[in-house]
Amino acid sequence: MSQLPICIAALYRFTPFADPDAIRAPLLDTCQTLGIRGTLLLAREGINGTIAGSDEAITAIIAHIRALPGCDALEWKLSRAEAMPFNRMKVRLKREIVTMGQPDIDPLAGVGRYVSAMDWNALIADPDTILIDTRNDYEVAVGTFKGAIDPDIQSFREFPDWFRARRAELEAEGRTPRIAMFCTGGIRCEKSTAFALSEGVQDVYHLKGGILKYLEEVPEAESLWEGECFVFDQRVTVRHGLEPGAYDLCHACRRPVSVEDKHSPLYVEGVQCPACATERTDTQRARYAARQQQEDLARARGTHHIGGGD
Repeated sequence: MSQLPICIAALYRFTPFADPDAIRAPLLDTCQTLGIRGTLLLAREGINGTIAGSDEAITAIIAHIRALPGCDALEWKLSRAEAMPFNRMKVRLKREIVTMGQPDIDPLAGVGRYVSAMDWNALIADPDTILIDTRNDYEVAVGTFKGAIDPDIQSFREFPDWFRARRAELEAEGRTPRIAMFCTGGIRCEKSTAFALSEGVQDVYHLKGGILKYLEEVPEAESLWEGECFVFDQRVTVRHGLEPGAYDLCHACRRPVSVEDKHSPLYVEGVQCPACATERTDTQRARYAARQQQEDLARARGTHHIGGGD
């Protein structure tokens, strides 16, 4: 991986926080003191987020988070960027650190079997393995593993209903599935495999460290990944080796925009893309156009427009 100047950490940990609000202010103060930007989510079930800063700052904040109750085994993945991918630092309180809408699901009580990035190919190449992408539709459209089932969901909250319906189809065919699931960094799979276990499916696996760990460790020549991986920051996508990808972001709908999308007559920078052209009102488009004009003026002055997103 090329040594670009900005270090990015995608992290999470399921652990019971008795009072997330008591953690919020000291965590935000520490991040701001270290010059870190990004978003961290806190809930009673743990912590999740993506942040960026200097190598020294990220090392320091990881140490700070690991000192929080139950966070010594924090999961995190590092990548790099040419420029800071976030505009500000936010620490938010949430009901869930990844929203599934299933309050009885507790990943601490049990999840599927972890499979390392280097062992993943053998599992998903087995014809008896049913491979499921647990991410949202716009993420899957950018890239996924060869042969993976796309649930075609717009949010993770839809996954339980989709899974129940698809499981019924599989059982009607007389199959007892071995299920392998994956997501960007691993957190959604913690919940999705815990959910599958709660539904009585026992033979469940998930990719440890998620797609990001796979793209970091598995050589491109041996990879079963096709396309790029959507990430929730201004890099938009990454490729093998976690190098920045080729997509931009639509600032109206936050979906990825390809080179082909930009050549569409429906694409207007900062205002709409082919995916959302029919979803916005004239009033919204006028507001987006005004914001884009301010961003263009700020860019021409060599400054940053605060309304430019995260």
